[in-house]
Amino acid sequence: MEMLDMYTLGFLVFFGFMAAFVDAVVGGGGLISIPALMWTGLPPVTVLGTNKAAAVMGALTSFVTFVKSGKVNGWLIRRLFPLSLIGSGIGVLTVRLVPSEILRPLVVVMLIAVLIYSIVKKDWGRENRYAGMSGRLLVLSGLTAFAFGFYDGFFGPGTGSFLLFAFLLAGFDFLGAAANARALNFASNIAAAVLFTYFGLVNFSYAVPMGLAMIAGAWCGARVALSKGTGYVRPLFIIMTTILIGKQLLDLLK
Repeated sequence: MEMLDMYTLGFLVFFGFMAAFVDAVVGGGGLISIPALMWTGLPPVTVLGTNKAAAVMGALTSFVTFVKSGKVNGWLIRRLFPLSLIGSGIGVLTVRLVPSEILRPLVVVMLIAVLIYSIVKKDWGRENRYAGMSGRLLVLSGLTAFAFGFYDGFFGPGTGSFLLFAFLLAGFDFLGAAANARALNFASNIAAAVLFTYFGLVNFSYAVPMGLAMIAGAWCGARVALSKGTGYVRPLFIIMTTILIGKQLLDLLK
């Protein structure tokens, strides 16, 4: 690995920490980490691969922290985790053949719908109303895990928000939804990071220091979410979803 100058190292560490702190709770960390990596001058596709290689370290940390807290539904995640993993792998393979930008208009519409629903339903997600899985709901959950895994490998922005929203629809409160969403996001990150590495699209000189910072950021973010509860997660979710919409709209208008 090439040696980084102290300025670049500090830059990556700072923005890696901040990205993982936010991502550990509601997703959207890529809004911070990807522009930071773009600033270093890496080719765009290498930026995506390097970001995934670093993000998987933070995702593992937040996943483990939430599991230890008891907020992750082990029965459900054991069934959905492989589907998210496989979906992401197929997404990475597909994006090498089809431009990912074709999804951007649809993503904007979906994010706006998620945001409006979350704002209008003021009491939504304050209490855990999850009452288990019927066969039909389990099938739908499996399809959702696969679809958003594919989306994360193929395009990515908003994956955390979409997953959190899906768990809210299943009856979890905001904190439980965030914990389970991080579990599936970890699965999709693993597959994407492995495949980007296989194709030689990861700069480990940047990925390793940023990833180590993301471990610290993810741990802090998850701990803050667990200590502050749903009242903290809901507004952060709304803020990050709004920022995601703005970013995607700006990209569309370019």
